[in-house]
Amino acid sequence: MNQFTPTQLRELLVIRPQDVTEGMAAVLAVRSQRTVVLDLTSMEIAQAQRTADFVSGGVRAVDGEEHRLGVHVFLFTPAGVQVTLN
Repeated sequence: MNQFTPTQLRELLVIRPQDVTEGMAAVLAVRSQRTVVLDLTSMEIAQAQRTADFVSGGVRAVDGEEHRLGVHVFLFTPAGVQVTLN
C-alpha cells in the first residue's frame, strides 16, 4: 500500500430486486457500512413502492440515509456518509 491507498476499501452495491423479499439485502448491506443503489425499475409499481418503503424503514432504523436518484432508483448510505446531489 502507498499513501494514496485507503486502509479500508468502501463498496458501492447495486441491487435490482425482483420481489420485496430481496430488499432485505439492501438493508443488510447498509448495516454493514456499504452504500447501496437500489434500482426498482424492473418491478411493478406496487411492488417497487413496497420494496422502497421496506428498505427505507430498515435503513433509517440503522441511522442510514435515503436519497432519490430517479423515479424508481434510490441511494441508501450508512451513517457518516455525506452525499451531495447537484
